[in-house]
Amino acid sequence: MGSQGFTEVTRLAAAREALLAAVDPPDATESVAVADAAGRTLAEGVAATRDVPGFDRAAMDGYALRAADTHGASERSPVRLDLAGGAAGQDEEVTVGPRQAGYVHTGSPLPDGADAVVKVERTEKRGDAVEVSLSVPPGNDVAPAGEDVEKGAHLFDAGRRLRVSDLGLLKAAGHRTIGVAPRPTVSVIPTGEELVEFDPGYGETTETNGLTVSRLAERWGGEATYRDIVGDDADALADAIAGDTDHDIVVTTGGSSVGERDLLPDAVGDLGEVLVHGVALKPGHPVGFGVVDGTPVLTLPGYPVSCLVTAFQLLRPAIADAGGFELEEFPAFEATLDAKIAGEVGTRSFVRVRRTDDVEDGEADSLPTVEPVRGGAGVLSSVAAADGWVVVPENLEGVAAGEPVTVQRWEAFH
Repeated sequence: MGSQGFTEVTRLAAAREALLAAVDPPDATESVAVADAAGRTLAEGVAATRDVPGFDRAAMDGYALRAADTHGASERSPVRLDLAGGAAGQDEEVTVGPRQAGYVHTGSPLPDGADAVVKVERTEKRGDAVEVSLSVPPGNDVAPAGEDVEKGAHLFDAGRRLRVSDLGLLKAAGHRTIGVAPRPTVSVIPTGEELVEFDPGYGETTETNGLTVSRLAERWGGEATYRDIVGDDADALADAIAGDTDHDIVVTTGGSSVGERDLLPDAVGDLGEVLVHGVALKPGHPVGFGVVDGTPVLTLPGYPVSCLVTAFQLLRPAIADAGGFELEEFPAFEATLDAKIAGEVGTRSFVRVRRTDDVEDGEADSLPTVEPVRGGAGVLSSVAAADGWVVVPENLEGVAAGEPVTVQRWEAFH
């Protein structure tokens, strides 16, 4: 395969489908504290174990009273009510009787006997009484028990990847711990004879792909193991892959193409089976994957931009499948091209772009403008300079200047 070039180039959608077919969905559940569950995937549906709030409560600072006692009250003709509990009028145990009112804070329980609250701005305290200048109906400024969530109400489906805001709801609804799917384990193996960790000499390159991919894998819901660099040695590469097939996914970076030092496709083939080598996307054409001992092995290209694009397009959905959660769409914005961008018929292209206008989102009637970021697949700084990428589909040779485009903000995704 290496000496003869790419025997077959696979469309991206077909490659992704083949990879996901090789990924095993989660088949276990673990219990974690709700406080530690952000980013975890629910293993089963969740319902509320109690009402939220658990009691009728005041929605405003003011006076709890019987709505019927405010009939006819106005600024010109306020109703005078005695303070339940005396001049303090704010005993939590107080009972509000006819022609009485008790002071309440926002969120405090509604006193027995009361069925409404009048906000403090429409009252005037006078000694051991209060004058109310607003006529209100029953339930006014009262948050009833279960207003937010009723006991037994369905909260989330299995497969939801929990957000930080979900944790508060789960805790409020009575959950201390929650059942989640295990994080998919991802081994990330950087390869290349020229790679060093720091302080590269002549002809050497600082290792960055493994670092980037491992941190992305964790952001996407995986548990990454970032391995040491493996040189261009067939036996060492095979040992590194075979030693990590206890992970859910093995990812290598570099050495995936068809040159003399691109040994990974053959290493995967010798250990197991190569399913795809060469995908019709740009940058990232040399990406491939196979299966070794039942574990999918994804071989990402060594050029940094190619590595990034292929990780987003293949590793990210694989982690979602292995973690049992749905893949979310990338945040995006609409823009107008300042300059043309090139595509290639038969290949899906991901073109880095940056904004060229100074207008804040939502301030202008026209769309923001973007231009392509210059630099090939090996120019790492072009990624940092980009605000997103434009996807040019397989049926287009490119997009002309002045055309509207959708910019996917890949870095904005958690």
